[in-house]
Amino acid sequence: MSLRIAEIFGPTIQGEGALIGEPTVFVRAGGCDYRCSWCDSLHAVDSQYRHSWAPMSTEDIWRQICKLSKDQPLTVSLSGGNPAIQDFGPLIQMGQAAGYRFACETQGSIARPWFADLDTLVLSPKPPSSGETVDWDAFDACRAFGAQARQQVMKIVIFDEIDYHWAREVHAHHPDIPLYLQPGNPEVDPATPVDPQALADRLGWLTDLAMTDHWFAPRILPQLHVLIWGNKRGV
Repeated sequence: MSLRIAEIFGPTIQGEGALIGEPTVFVRAGGCDYRCSWCDSLHAVDSQYRHSWAPMSTEDIWRQICKLSKDQPLTVSLSGGNPAIQDFGPLIQMGQAAGYRFACETQGSIARPWFADLDTLVLSPKPPSSGETVDWDAFDACRAFGAQARQQVMKIVIFDEIDYHWAREVHAHHPDIPLYLQPGNPEVDPATPVDPQALADRLGWLTDLAMTDHWFAPRILPQLHVLIWGNKRGV
């Protein structure tokens, strides 16, 4: 069985969510069932880039992870695209047997039994600004499959007040899952320099919204990788 891989890179630090700052090797899968309006990884999403996706066996991926990490166990993050389209179960089992930890971030549109084997399942439902509509039955199925993961968290990217109020409604329906919010970066062109002050202002705006509403449930974090490396593809 081969898997469609857009890129494997690292070690670098995780830039967002529950594992922010953690040394990580990223395995970015090719292919996605969403087309978010502000997607910053179209090279792993849109079929026009299929020619650049490498068909790799589980063993090939594992060898690349070991090479990059110099055989030192760390966290491996399965991202995309949507990694749930493909079967990463054998890779997770192979890596965990060697002491590696596995995280997966997915929008919650496709449920997989291998979610149960993860160390961290990050469910990231896409808000209205994405242009996508969440299938909440599919999301609940993902939650059920990931119930045995070591931890299960939810991350929502916020671009405007509509997204913010949507996130509050989502949390009201899923109050038991730890929630992470981050302001979205509207500039996704890798060639465009990032304005750190603009990003800081957006973080302050989101923080002020939540604190004014006395909504203390979420952890509000920046996109750390954008602040450090800008809009570089693949970080």
